[in-house]
Amino acid sequence: MRFAIIPVPARSEIVAKTDEAQPQYKIEYREIQAFGTLKDLPLGLSDNARKQSVSILNQVLADTMMLRDLYKKHHWQMSGATFYQLHLLLDTHYEKQAELVDMVAERIQSLGGISIATPHDVAEMTRIPRPPRGREDVPTMLARLLEAHKIILEQAHEGAKTADESGDDGTNDLLVSDIIRSNEPQVWFIGEHLAATALQRAD
Repeated sequence: MRFAIIPVPARSEIVAKTDEAQPQYKIEYREIQAFGTLKDLPLGLSDNARKQSVSILNQVLADTMMLRDLYKKHHWQMSGATFYQLHLLLDTHYEKQAELVDMVAERIQSLGGISIATPHDVAEMTRIPRPPRGREDVPTMLARLLEAHKIILEQAHEGAKTADESGDDGTNDLLVSDIIRSNEPQVWFIGEHLAATALQRAD
């Protein structure tokens, strides 16, 4: 029986192949577009219109990210007789707010701007009051959500008018068709849980 002799590669060849597979993660971090600046894009919109819309949308984004996270906090910390229904409802609303976050951020980027993205940005920019870390009762949770919705809706109505006046139809459509028309029914659903209606009649 003959055994084939397999040539052993030189050590330099082994090192070279290993080095090629090694991720080069030790790099110098570099920013390529500063926050607050606009890329030049052929969108048929003035720079001023785009700048206005990016500013409006970043505020809506900060507040929507805060509302999204409020929904998840209250989903986790829900309690009481309506726990099951509200636990599920709040998670459904959270998922919709998460979709809106993505839509608004991508609209900002498509206008040539830079969207906020991290929790410290949200903490600095949001107009929604910060809740405590602890668990609140159900009426407080729901009232906080309604207050947050109101803040976003007021900003969306105002922003839609500004976008319309500047000719930014895309931003106007996003604010009306998505932000306003998604937040309004959520206000309705949450608000109805605060009606003082008894589960049973005494008579």
